Amino acid sequence: MCQPGRVTNTPVCVLGLGLIGGSLMRAAAAAGREVFGYNRSLEAVTAARADGFDADEDLDAVLRRAADRDALIVLAVPVPALAQLLGHIRDTAPDCPLTDVTSVKSAVSEQVRSFGLLERFVGGHPMAGTAHSGWSAGAADLFVGAPWVVSVDDHVDPAVWALVMRLALDCGAVVVPARSDEHDAAAATISHLPHLLAEALATTAGEVPLAFALAAGSFRDGTRVAGTAPDLVRAMCEANADRLVPALDRTLELLDQARTALVQGDQLTEFVEQGHAARTRYDSFGRPDIVATVIGAQGWREELAAEGRAGGVIRSALPVPDSPG
Repeated sequence: MCQPGRVTNTPVCVLGLGLIGGSLMRAAAAAGREVFGYNRSLEAVTAARADGFDADEDLDAVLRRAADRDALIVLAVPVPALAQLLGHIRDTAPDCPLTDVTSVKSAVSEQVRSFGLLERFVGGHPMAGTAHSGWSAGAADLFVGAPWVVSVDDHVDPAVWALVMRLALDCGAVVVPARSDEHDAAAATISHLPHLLAEALATTAGEVPLAFALAAGSFRDGTRVAGTAPDLVRAMCEANADRLVPALDRTLELLDQARTALVQGDQLTEFVEQGHAARTRYDSFGRPDIVATVIGAQGWREELAAEGRAGGVIRSALPVPDSPG
């Protein structure tokens, strides 16, 4: 097992070769990593091989290879499919470092815990994607400049955390350290809630005969994520229901206030100006570099969580105890 302080180019084993997993495989290979992967669908495996990548539909064979190479295993499947993979990992490669790229963190951590693998697990979530899915939708540059959350929960091992950080950086992302519960609350507002709103907007417009004929930029941008495969939307929203419901309640409260104003013939001034001000704050939101924290030093998890909460990002690998520089 990789020890703190040892800089490695750890092999990467990607389980699931859809949009995110396939893009990760491409990006890791482009960074010079040894990378291999698994997909249940032979069609995706065949497509990946045709593009020159090392893919297989035999999960146990892939995991045996991961165990032999001490590879970093990346879970890149929807939450409902995790349990089957985790069972195989427990039986075949339980000592491998483990991360994921799903859009919820607490639910995934609990599943990992239930299979006895939490000690080697560090959650991850690249905040990147498109409305398309499957191997063919992937791209090596998908993560360039994107925030990639790496969880700093109390259990995380510094050596595994460093491996996940370096993988994200190799893929061109900037690392945002965050606790799983705080990530899930934030993701509910900026990812999962927009999916629900996009579905509602698309459905509402679809009920007006002339709407699609007139639709332009506002409708296109507001409904882009409604083009995502329905099963993926359901999986992410249902897995984060505890955090999504309060965000949805707040949005419904604001919309109800707007509705009341319209019914009563009042102005929408406060409603519109609050939204405009929030968007303006987002446009000018700074991302200071995190450079001083030493991974594994006393209080490093709390320090990184606080810096991530304030908008800080990691753009180049942080040191670990006894590492050069």
